[in-house]
Amino acid sequence: MSVPDSPIPRFHLAVPVDDLEAARRFYGGVLGLEQGRSAETWVDWNLHGHQFVTHLAPGAPRGVHNPVDGHDVPVPHFGLLLTVDAFHALAERLRAAGTAFVIEPYLRFAGRPGEQWTMFLHDPAGNALEFKAFADDTQVFAV
Repeated sequence: MSVPDSPIPRFHLAVPVDDLEAARRFYGGVLGLEQGRSAETWVDWNLHGHQFVTHLAPGAPRGVHNPVDGHDVPVPHFGLLLTVDAFHALAERLRAAGTAFVIEPYLRFAGRPGEQWTMFLHDPAGNALEFKAFADDTQVFAV
């Protein structure tokens, strides 16, 4: 995937993983991200134009949750805001890969400000990911 020329700043995020080959299979194979530069202890990924890096760091801590809309949301987590169609296509791709969801894809805050499709899962190292989609993009920061 080429990097778009955009006035919107791109983020850089690095997360710990305990197995780079498992990270390659998940981020490259299951999620379909393009791999960038790499070394023995890290791999760069193109996360829809953002620089996402998996760093080898066995034993990194995990396990905090917060309640949101009746679900235990893992913290920290990261992810992308997708279109509704892309969200459902990714959900099907994840199901086809046998992914175990922390929170199955569902419509959160239905009929309220900020209504969104959301799903949570872990990568092979236990990093929590959230993918979501707003039918109305003006609701992303709704209060």
